[in-house]
Amino acid sequence: MRIWLSKPHMSGTEQAYIAQAFESNFIAPLGPQLNAFEDCVATYLGGDVGCVGLSSGSAALHLALRLAGVEAGDDVWVCSMTFAGGVFPVLYQNARPVFIDLSADSWTICVETLEAHLKAANDTNTLPKALVPTDLYGQSVEMEPIERLCAQYGVKLIVDSAESLGARDASGRACGTGGDAAILSFNGNKIITTGGGGMLVSRDHEMLEEARKLSTQARDPAPHYEHSTYGYNYRLGNVPAAIGLGQMEVLDERVTARRAVFDRYVGAFAGQAGVTFMPEPDGAYSSHWLTAVSFDPNACGRSREDIRQMLMEHKIEARPLWKPMHMQPVFEGTLYYGQGVDEGLFETGLCLPSGSDMTVTEQGEVIDRIAEFLKAA
Repeated sequence: MRIWLSKPHMSGTEQAYIAQAFESNFIAPLGPQLNAFEDCVATYLGGDVGCVGLSSGSAALHLALRLAGVEAGDDVWVCSMTFAGGVFPVLYQNARPVFIDLSADSWTICVETLEAHLKAANDTNTLPKALVPTDLYGQSVEMEPIERLCAQYGVKLIVDSAESLGARDASGRACGTGGDAAILSFNGNKIITTGGGGMLVSRDHEMLEEARKLSTQARDPAPHYEHSTYGYNYRLGNVPAAIGLGQMEVLDERVTARRAVFDRYVGAFAGQAGVTFMPEPDGAYSSHWLTAVSFDPNACGRSREDIRQMLMEHKIEARPLWKPMHMQPVFEGTLYYGQGVDEGLFETGLCLPSGSDMTVTEQGEVIDRIAEFLKAA
């Protein structure tokens, strides 16, 4: 039987919410389940935020960038180690991505690198219009200093929290509530899923209303179809939102389960030379969406690819860490600020099976396979 990296895990109540949508005939894009899902996530996050349910996290980022005033020729600074969907919307606005390295201490965007280059950009009048840091693998960025820097230099801050719903930063604030706006993802492999979908989160409720309009083809109030600007077909459907309502009931349980998976991996490889897990800063509460680990071949005798391919032969899915965007062919020649921490982690890093429904027996097989493979090196 195959062991998956991270697959959907239903609560058991999703079908009841879907049935309500069908019974009321609200199977079109909008409806009471979508409204309830938005309210449910906003209540969970707290802090007077509002939410707009959208078709994907990338759609949420695209709207956030447009509403932040990002235009053709603007620079948008982005964490380089991220999923492509967290960068491509910059191109939709005909803006230029500039990529930022990670910190070796947290495996999230490096605040020191960010601070130094923001100062230099301010001195040369080349500040970015927006910054998009990523809560990588479910771990919050260092929110307080990043918010301070963005306020100091007048840079819009859009936090990519696609991987971190249910996590908190070191101050205890919920991931998804930082910056001028944040984005969430409900893709099939995330901690909770709507089958596909995302959400825009902000305390700026006027911005959220404009996002609602833009996400439904920018229709103006009128008995006919009137458009004073262009929009998109980006709204989350009512039936997928019904799935989300059932998923929200077990969000905290899912985070607890994934943290337990992470802890078992850490315990199993404690003291193993060359094996380093993603560090969790003091006070932070990561969702550990995926367990990220680095295998130093010089110390443990096996490369990340050796281990990944061995697991694949045993029908165990594992994936390299995100390949940094500045290393991607599509972004060849793009500006990059950093020391190559992300490049090193890509070469040695692997995401291990981390699903909230993975059994202890299944995880034990993953651990045993890796341990035996390392021992035989």
